[in-house]
Parts: sequence; structure tokens; C-alpha cells
Amino acid sequence: MTTPPAPPKRMKPFRQWQVLHRHLYTVDHTGPAGNSIRYTLEIDTANGDNEVQVYADGWFQSKHELPASIPVVGGHIEANASLYGVTRMHLVTADGAARRLTPVAGTIEDRRRALDRRHPTISRAMRWAAIAILIANLVLAIPFAIELATELPAIQRNLGTFVSPIQLPAWANTSLMVAGILAATERVLTLRRNRILDMETIWTGL
Repeated sequence: MTTPPAPPKRMKPFRQWQVLHRHLYTVDHTGPAGNSIRYTLEIDTANGDNEVQVYADGWFQSKHELPASIPVVGGHIEANASLYGVTRMHLVTADGAARRLTPVAGTIEDRRRALDRRHPTISRAMRWAAIAILIANLVLAIPFAIELATELPAIQRNLGTFVSPIQLPAWANTSLMVAGILAATERVLTLRRNRILDMETIWTGL
């Protein structure tokens, strides 16, 4: 007996209480028939499944493991996420040009973008504060990482031990870790990423 196909799945509307875990991005793009289709990509970190779901004009199309490269006419959509939110959500055309998808209204990314439009000075200060915090944490992490490495027997035998010259009290370490998480979150909300600077987003997640 043939199993009937599953009924079409409609994308659930965004609710304000989902603002911290449900990430929705959208883009209008040419479909297979030459018509304009509104693609919406959803990453729900509350599910813990590390997947992105793709909807076309509000109807479910497919899901992919992250990082994902989702084929569309004339290119593909790249999607990825970290512990702090979405790190990549771009439409890449065949000629290599990349365009960010637009956050859906009401999401935390949309609210951050609205803050940038309404209060550019505050927004700029937040960006620079995040950079300063991540740089400070990265500098502090380097001697700490060396100290941990020299605890390995093989390294200890050849190079000896190393004690970081920077020893902070527990409250300062906790404060810096929390500040680093907030700074990393600020970075991903605006889809900003630097290979060196954002190494810190991994360190604060350990």
C-alpha cells in the first residue's frame, strides 16, 4: 500500500516570545519558472538540531544541516550559525556576488537593524565596544592557552611549564566571559565576522 504524501507545511508566524531563539531571514529571488519567489530561511536554536529550514512563499521546501549551501536559480544561499546566533545568511549568485538576506520583522536581528537606523551613534558605540571587548579577551586568552598547553606531558618535557603573567580574580574572569558572550552576540546580530577577531567567539563558548 502506497503511503500518501505528507500535506504541505506552512511556515508558522513569528511570535515575540521566540525572539531569542528563532531566526528568520528572507529574500525575493527568481524561481524555476522565472517568477519571483520569496525564500525564507529559519534557524531555531531551541530545537538543538543544527538545521536550517527553507520556505518558498511561506511553504516548506527543504531542510539542511548547517553549514548549508542551498541551491537556487542562478546561485545558492549560504547559511550558518554558532552558539551566539546566525553567522552567515547570504545569497551568492553565479558570478560570486553576495547579498545579505533581510531579517524578518520582529526578530532580534531586525530589532538590531532598526536600532542602527534610528540611533546610529549608539549603534556605532555598541559595535566598537564589542570589538574592544573581543580584542581584550583574545589577548588574555593567548597566555592562558599557552599555560594549558604546557600542562601536556610531551610539551612539558621539551619546553617546561609556563604560568600566565596575567592572573585575574574569579569575578573578573566571569565578567570578561559574560562581556565576551554579549560582544560575540552583538557581532552575529549584524552578520559581522573577522577570522582573527571572532576566534574569541569560540573561546568564550568553551
